[in-house]
Amino acid sequence: MKPLSLAILVVAILLTGCSQKERPPGQIGMTSGHAFDPVTVTIDAGETVTWINDSSESHTVTAFDDGIPEGAEYFASGGFSSEEEARDEVGDGLMKEGETFEVTFEVPGTYRYLCIPHESHGMTGTVTVR
Repeated sequence: MKPLSLAILVVAILLTGCSQKERPPGQIGMTSGHAFDPVTVTIDAGETVTWINDSSESHTVTAFDDGIPEGAEYFASGGFSSEEEARDEVGDGLMKEGETFEVTFEVPGTYRYLCIPHESHGMTGTVTVR
């Protein structure tokens, strides 16, 4: 391998390693790169997931109405009871830097959620409950 190619490879590996924090199980960061970190978590029923805003930007945690298992309780930062309500009152669901939001998941299945202000940037995530 040529020295320049090796240097580029080393830099790419280092940048990849810096893009994600080592997080405790069940903790999801909200980054300035408009992403949930990690994007997907898997937990057991009855466990709690904590989102923490690691960014200087405000973010939301908002379940898709059609993205939760039947019989599961809807969740959104701001305490909304539906995706429509969360979108209509988005300012009340914004989490500032350092703020956290927790949900205990009781019903097994797949839960899809998003950050409303950064949805167009692809800021979505998934919690799988066993």
